[in-house]
Amino acid sequence: MVKPDPDYVQKRIVCSDVERARESLLNPKIIEQKKEERTIDELAKPLIEVSLKEGIETVWDRYEKQQPECKFCAQGLSCSRCAMGPCRIIPEHGRVRGVCGADADLIVARNLLDTIATGAAAHSDHGREIVETLHKTAIGEAQGYTITDGVKLRRIAEEFGFETARLTDEELARDVALALLEEYGTTKNYVQFSRRAPEKTQKIWNATGITPRSVDREIVEAMHRVHMGVGADYTNILLHGLRTSLGDGWGGSMMATDISDVLFKTPEINESTVNLGVVKKDHVNIALHGHNPVLSEMVVRAASDPELLELADRKGAAGINLVGLCCTGNELLMRKGIPQAGNHFNQELLIATGALEVMIIDYQCIFPSLPRTAGCYHTHIVSTNPKSKVPGSLYYAFYPETAMDTAKAIVKLAVENYENRNPNTVLIPGKPMRVVTGFSVEAIKSALGDTWKPLVDAIVAGKIKGAAGVVGCNNPKIKHDYGHVTLSKELIKRNILVVETGCAAIASGKAGLLRPEAAELAGDGLREVCEALGIPPVLHMGSCVDCSRILVLLAELANAVGVGIDELPVAGAAPEWYSQKAVSIGSYFVASGVYTVLGPMPKITGSASVVELLTKGLFDVVNAAFAVEPDPMKAADLMEKHIEHKRKKLGI
Repeated sequence: MVKPDPDYVQKRIVCSDVERARESLLNPKIIEQKKEERTIDELAKPLIEVSLKEGIETVWDRYEKQQPECKFCAQGLSCSRCAMGPCRIIPEHGRVRGVCGADADLIVARNLLDTIATGAAAHSDHGREIVETLHKTAIGEAQGYTITDGVKLRRIAEEFGFETARLTDEELARDVALALLEEYGTTKNYVQFSRRAPEKTQKIWNATGITPRSVDREIVEAMHRVHMGVGADYTNILLHGLRTSLGDGWGGSMMATDISDVLFKTPEINESTVNLGVVKKDHVNIALHGHNPVLSEMVVRAASDPELLELADRKGAAGINLVGLCCTGNELLMRKGIPQAGNHFNQELLIATGALEVMIIDYQCIFPSLPRTAGCYHTHIVSTNPKSKVPGSLYYAFYPETAMDTAKAIVKLAVENYENRNPNTVLIPGKPMRVVTGFSVEAIKSALGDTWKPLVDAIVAGKIKGAAGVVGCNNPKIKHDYGHVTLSKELIKRNILVVETGCAAIASGKAGLLRPEAAELAGDGLREVCEALGIPPVLHMGSCVDCSRILVLLAELANAVGVGIDELPVAGAAPEWYSQKAVSIGSYFVASGVYTVLGPMPKITGSASVVELLTKGLFDVVNAAFAVEPDPMKAADLMEKHIEHKRKKLGI
């Protein structure tokens, strides 16, 4: 019987903040104002109201307490890389260099490279875990896992030059897994999947010296470069940032996506539901939160175990209801149609429904404060990954070798917790929104008749002006979901097809943009195409690691018409980004030739030289650059202008 780690058990934490729950805050006008300021998610608003009245701390409260921000940190002008510091650049006080002699350009550039490397490491390490699970599955050491897409496995094997005809799926999976693991430290000086990029794009990388040599090498070298006394040229440092990000996008992240497809199924177009209304009052509710589908796959299977369903019935529940959060949820939504409760800023509010028995977490984008929130309710927070232990949670170590046993133990914990629910605290704020998801590259191509010609023809004819990738997270500097939804609505109105991943996709789902009926909001040309195919004008392509799907889509379209990615009428945006992963994602899109508009300003304004390089200078290097525009309407203008420019250069 699997039990939680006895040395790491949940301790109930007092969650209420008495100071916040003062009479002034209970003023209905103040509560109403805060609800409207914080989110456009209508089902989130009643739960924000509960949190305000009960003094339950949320991400917005913590953000308010951090104001005003340190201007030096916000500008990237603080440095704590060595024990001679910390240092800050304050020209008016004569502080124009750190103790080591680093100026503003160098300090800002080193901080940014550190951020890119952290994001690349997060996604690529996720990829490594998926590949290791494939290897353990192939040699019979993983409990309950199988190969579900042998066709994709063989396609990958052919990219590595393997003979596929005489090998079983398991034999081939073993060889492919070992080859992919070698990609993390390969000595051949290029990442295999980077060869998927158009030849013209690869030539740009080679000429600039940013072709990724291996996944781990670029990350390690990045950390070496930011050590005091190593990198001193801000341009050289930032070009290595592009190389590091390419090792993520065309390496670690792409491996995570492709091998997840091999193990858990390549997504196909399906229907499901999203928002906080997916919680069921009469069911045992279990949330899967984080990013790694290795865990969630087994929980899905465990939740259908007859013995556990019988136990739920004995406890008085009508069944076991699984819901997703963030990118683990996106993985489940794409492949299995599991309902999605919400994105990044819904995680505390989901607990505040009072109807959640267990929230299972793995890693990335998880608030360390969740056990504090859960302390107000009967909810258990169950951490599962040795990289991401969370004080106040129950820790069930999760490994592929004992995957099903651990999953059943956690589901049983949830079922047994059902009877501890307080019916008086339950608030399920509304009804779920229907969505159509599952738009992998393979699914999109299949919907087009297994050829890109219909899409290319629609773009050439002007029915679709171009395409935009809208990705990223939530950030309290931008009203929750406002940036994603407003930008997406504006783009489709201008006949620009939108593809999305991660929290951006869920924001659009909650707003009704992932339904075919949303074509009514699109321009005449895009609406005609969507109605003919029966698809939404905003396509959900997966989790944030699945931004690599967008790279593959762009590469295939570029190859179909014989151009580089930088020549396509496309643009990218991250309207509400917050994480290091988002910086890596934005960097590998720009490095691949995609003009990318950010919402919140990165911590670079302390160096005019760095700002100039990233927003203008990179056009001379990779034919793309960043822009920063927090207003989604103005961001749409920038993206449309860029797409029109690319159309003109292509003569369409």
